[in-house]
Amino acid sequence: MALEKKSGYRKNFSLSVTFIVLISILFILSLFLAFNYSKKSIENEFVSEKVNVLEQSIKPYNEFFQNKMPEVSYYNGFLDSSTASKFVDTVVLKYPFISKVTFYDTEVKNASVRDGINANHLGIGPKYIYQFGKGIKSDSVKLYSEDNTNSFDVSDDFNAMAYKLATFVGQLDTTVVPTQEELFTNFSVVNSNDNKISYLNIPRREDLKVYKQMMMRKLNPSPIYQQDMMVFQLEPSKIKIINTRPLLYQNIKVEPMTYDPIDTSDENITTEIALPGAFSDFKLYFTSSKSYIKKEIFIYFMPIALVLLLVYGVLLLVAFLIYRNLNINSKMFKLQYDFVNNLTHEFKTPVSVIKIAGNNIKSATALSQREQQLYGKILDEEADKLNGLMNKLLAFTQIENKAIILNHDSVNIEDFIESTIESHTLKHPDFVITYEVVGFKTFITDPVLLGSLFDNLAENAYKYSNPGSKRLNISAKLIKGVLVFRFADKGIGIPSSELNNIFKKFFRIQNEYNQMGSVGLGLAFCKELVNFMQGEITVKSKVGVGTEFKIVLPYNN
Repeated sequence: MALEKKSGYRKNFSLSVTFIVLISILFILSLFLAFNYSKKSIENEFVSEKVNVLEQSIKPYNEFFQNKMPEVSYYNGFLDSSTASKFVDTVVLKYPFISKVTFYDTEVKNASVRDGINANHLGIGPKYIYQFGKGIKSDSVKLYSEDNTNSFDVSDDFNAMAYKLATFVGQLDTTVVPTQEELFTNFSVVNSNDNKISYLNIPRREDLKVYKQMMMRKLNPSPIYQQDMMVFQLEPSKIKIINTRPLLYQNIKVEPMTYDPIDTSDENITTEIALPGAFSDFKLYFTSSKSYIKKEIFIYFMPIALVLLLVYGVLLLVAFLIYRNLNINSKMFKLQYDFVNNLTHEFKTPVSVIKIAGNNIKSATALSQREQQLYGKILDEEADKLNGLMNKLLAFTQIENKAIILNHDSVNIEDFIESTIESHTLKHPDFVITYEVVGFKTFITDPVLLGSLFDNLAENAYKYSNPGSKRLNISAKLIKGVLVFRFADKGIGIPSSELNNIFKKFFRIQNEYNQMGSVGLGLAFCKELVNFMQGEITVKSKVGVGTEFKIVLPYNN
């Protein structure tokens, strides 16, 4: 036991438990950190992903501002009320956030105007004003005409745009071509306070040159140019919010920039982002309860947890393999330790007998013929034991390493079995062996290896049988092209829990028949022999009834 404790192959159960506890603690800690990381990531996304929501929600507004509104310029100032009404209908239908459009059918004259803006000799004023949109009654469409100047006051929207046109014309360098961006900027006005966008169709370059001349002097004849101006009234509350992260944002609203929620409970998470352009006095306001956010946190967390679980499983598997290896090494060391002890005992017994016989012969002054025969027999038998043990160990090693060649000799099976019976009954007179052969008489095999196989199984049958029931039946049959040998004894039997181990090297069943020492190589040697002969060996046994070994070998004739 002291030798086993000092060996490097002992099973360290406490070390395995410590390792498992350590990785379990690390696993739990990793899960905790991963959850906190997931929570922090989702909270950061709650703040950052609002940009995507804004971009998707405001996309129709950008499309209107950059693509649809400039279509007014395609008419070159020649829109009438009917065409303008159709244009507005398409705009309102496609862009629900536009509630009303005021259309100014405008004239640019080389004369002063009463309603509008006068800049030197350039006059900019409305000829007709119409309004179109949702809920506009038919009798409210036309707001102003030159025939009825008292019906409507020209609004600041028109004056602001007219002033901007006059300023642009006054500063115009007719030798330089203005860029589209400059033109668009100077012919549109975004009013975020009233949520309006005013747009005047962009005049052609030749018209702008004439406007410049009209501002500087009177022309003859006096020209009149048509301009179309539209003022789009927007409703921020009609913006269609596109929630790109429905699992992240529970509620999204359009609120004024001054909006301050009454409920400031810690149960909710909020963030906001300002709307652009004409909606800049408003913002998108995002609200989610913490319990709602947890769903998204767990969706983010689960893949990380699965990876950690996989790593944890791999580490547990490593721990199990290490433990199993330690356990196997411990068993192997014990088997080897027992093997050395038993082998020493197996060698020590015949050596001691030989030494005693030798000392007796050496010390005797004279030996009778009977004594000489006795001592000679003793020396011969013990030498045979030593030689047999050495041969078994050597043959086992050679077979394992494929260091021997399988001979192919013709064997008469009946003669072979009778020779085996004769050998064992001479050695053990109380051993009763019977046999039967069916279907063949001779076959090709290695007789030395076959003899070792028969001898080991016969010796086992005798050793592990109670006195009075030392019987063995050997059956040899040719069945479906293969040889089937059965060795059935009436011995003590083998427990079912040990059947899977009996062919292992150095394995010994703990019973009264092994108390005097056994190397544990007999059946392992048989297994190696059968494998080397390209066959297979199996066993079935019942405690107290007996054991039967079945050997199947290829039939060569």
